[in-house]
Amino acid sequence: MSTTFGVNIKKGYQMAGLIVKQFATPDESRTPPKTKVDVVSLGTVTLMRATLQPGWVWSECVGPFTGETSCQSHHVGCVVSGKMVVKMDDGTEMEIKAGDAYVIDPGHDGWVVGDEPFVGYEFDSSTAETYAK
Repeated sequence: MSTTFGVNIKKGYQMAGLIVKQFATPDESRTPPKTKVDVVSLGTVTLMRATLQPGWVWSECVGPFTGETSCQSHHVGCVVSGKMVVKMDDGTEMEIKAGDAYVIDPGHDGWVVGDEPFVGYEFDSSTAETYAK
């Protein structure tokens, strides 16, 4: 790609009012068990793509790294493929699946349902910057 209209910045391109990066070449990747989190930073906004393999359970795959018994992150995103059950600390549960947009408050567990990986994109910068670190 030509840099005539922009300058190459951390595997992406930027010009006045526009930053473009690809998840294929993220700024950072994190890989706890059965988890791949790709992070791209776009100026003041940080996004993440989470790919969670069948058998993934937050309390088993990510929780041990945080020292928490439930996920304390706030999630805002959309599901591209797969399914996940989210169980809030109060016991309520809901399944999210491909095509769903979601907001999940802190205080939950979650697990992938079925044989297809769960892929979701998240738009909450604070979550993207710290999740699964």
